[in-house]
Amino acid sequence: MQLARVVGQVVSTVKEAGLDGFKILLVSDIDASDPDGGDAGRSYLAVDLVGAGEHEVVLVAQGGAARIAEASRHSPTDRAVVAIVDAVVVGGSVTFKK
Repeated sequence: MQLARVVGQVVSTVKEAGLDGFKILLVSDIDASDPDGGDAGRSYLAVDLVGAGEHEVVLVAQGGAARIAEASRHSPTDRAVVAIVDAVVVGGSVTFKK
């Protein structure tokens, strides 16, 4: 899994039936030691399984793990937002708190 921040949303009215009902988010990886810092990578798309919103810190599953959840089992996706992060603790110190 990867720690990322939601930076936007993609709206598509015409899509594969397996994606119907899913929000598609634009997310960017962030550094776990400094989640409030800038984005650590390029932005990419992920299917939202948890109702995340813009600017939230989330966990993104990739590859086969993105299709383990029942909701995305039959969806053509290789990345899925699977959790909204409440806090990040590194070395005993809280580096992010919602």
